[in-house]
Amino acid sequence: MSKPKNNRNKKLIEVLGPVENLESYVKADWWRHLFNANYLRTDGDVVEDKDITEMEVDTFLTALNISKNSRILDLCCGQGRHALEIAKRGYSNVVGLDRSHYLINRARKINKTDGLNVVFKEGDARKLPFPNDNFDAVIIAGNSFGYFDSDKDDLRILEEVMRILKPDGRLLLDITNGNHMREHFEPRSWEWIDKNYFVCRERSLSESRERLVSREVITHVTKGVIADQFYAERLYSNDDIENILKKSGFEECCSSKVSSESKRNQDLGMMAERVVVTAVAKKEWSAVRKCPETADVVLVLMGDPDKADVVKPGSGFDDDDFHTINELKNALSGLPGYNFVYLHNHDTLIQDLLKIKSKCSYVLNLCDEGFKNEASKELHIAALLELLGFHYSGGTPQCLAYCYDKSLIRGIAAEMDIPVPNAFMIKPDDIQFVEFTLVFPVIVKPNCGDSSFGITQTNVCYDIQSLESAITDIREKFGYSNPILVEEFLAGKDISVGIIGNPGSSYTILPVIEEDYSALPEGLPKICGYEAKWDPSSPYWNITSVPANLPEDVESFLGASCIRLFERLECRDYARFDWRLDENGTPRLLEVNPNPGWCWDGHLAKMAKLQDMSYSKMLAGILESCKGRMSPPCVKG
Repeated sequence: MSKPKNNRNKKLIEVLGPVENLESYVKADWWRHLFNANYLRTDGDVVEDKDITEMEVDTFLTALNISKNSRILDLCCGQGRHALEIAKRGYSNVVGLDRSHYLINRARKINKTDGLNVVFKEGDARKLPFPNDNFDAVIIAGNSFGYFDSDKDDLRILEEVMRILKPDGRLLLDITNGNHMREHFEPRSWEWIDKNYFVCRERSLSESRERLVSREVITHVTKGVIADQFYAERLYSNDDIENILKKSGFEECCSSKVSSESKRNQDLGMMAERVVVTAVAKKEWSAVRKCPETADVVLVLMGDPDKADVVKPGSGFDDDDFHTINELKNALSGLPGYNFVYLHNHDTLIQDLLKIKSKCSYVLNLCDEGFKNEASKELHIAALLELLGFHYSGGTPQCLAYCYDKSLIRGIAAEMDIPVPNAFMIKPDDIQFVEFTLVFPVIVKPNCGDSSFGITQTNVCYDIQSLESAITDIREKFGYSNPILVEEFLAGKDISVGIIGNPGSSYTILPVIEEDYSALPEGLPKICGYEAKWDPSSPYWNITSVPANLPEDVESFLGASCIRLFERLECRDYARFDWRLDENGTPRLLEVNPNPGWCWDGHLAKMAKLQDMSYSKMLAGILESCKGRMSPPCVKG
């Protein structure tokens, strides 16, 4: 008789029922999570309508009156419908930027399928990843303005737009007619989206009457409620928007009305009656901070090949390691604008760093082996660079300390309501474990470790005897003073998510990959452990990484969660996040890698390749992200 599925970990949608005050349920960062597949479903009668998009672009281009070689930014571009339509009309220099990974990923796919050349970036509109005086026109369309708690954030966006516009560049805002909406919003409505989905909406004005607060309950006919979400958008009158534009330096404001019609003949909400406002950036060309004519001198800091490294199979660098280093040097040598200096002698590291400091622009910290190749001292390298005043890539000492401790990461993730596998810790002084509550199988791991060291097929345990044996093996390898993590073994997809860049400026969430275990002999546990990374004679060596085939909502959840973790743990420039799906298809976080493997055939490079990003471009992205944190952009020449 088969056992019923255990649904103890299934995360249900929280439905609140009737609420008296909608505003009290609106999160300050609601916009981080709302723009996903459900958004396209509920608002698709407008934002996915080809005729409406064409009509709006007609209006925008007439109002802007710009040439086809103009550089145009579609800010808060969503799935890129306006940017893509503008490109179809022969405008060859179009860029789109949005905070939603889901929508940007969709835009990129359409862009590639249609053979267009729009550049899509992920980033925050309050801190734009572009140099001064860079665009002829900026469009903020589709009522994508006024999402924040404070209008100070809206002002920051306009000030950033002013900064990146060329003198006499033009801004176009397409926003709700605030005065009309304040008097004519529908307090309640509901509609069928299609044969399977319907949405119920509630609306009210905020206490200040400055924002319209909305609630959407989205229901599937067989799955039940799939979302109960709250959001709020600021209501700007014509006078309000003109004042904030003037405050940020814009002049020559003019406006006209625009409206949309739903082909479902349904509630349009804040998209119903809108105003198109244009303004001109009356400013001088920005003072140019010129870069030196010479190339950046970048110090590449690495592990010491002359020292032992217990993580590696032969306890030291071998031919494969030297081949990996040569691949790195070849890739970096092809990047223009850089001169690279390599440093790996840890015995004289401090003296060498002091000698080169005055000649070095910044450090590419690739010493993931740790100081003197001791994995527990990876953070010491970053700390040394901090103490000596170097600007460097990757995680800070605090970030590296957090992420080295698997149990600590589990606690932080759980605090953030990010699912993790069930687990318990065996402390060094624990002789036996009586309170064993996990269901077999389980996997036993060193709580602190790197490069899957100490994790092999024997770490997956199916009974108490094999668990005791695995614990003994780890204690013999790592010593009895180190804690051990015993975690439920999840048999679902084994997936990794990579990020290059820095949230708050510009970043890319790379295509998600999963491990393909189809070549693994039957009976072996499906793990990507030490044998898969270091032992060519093992059947695990044949594991490959392939694009993950995940539902849209799962991929959206992964992207949003990884960004939150990146920010919370203070990762920088690049990071990798390892997850596993449980029996219900829920992703559960396993590890966060703030300075992940940089090698040419590593997981990060595999993900980058799926993004049409070569190994050289991947490294360039990390360098540019590091450099971008140093100071405002400069211009050569």
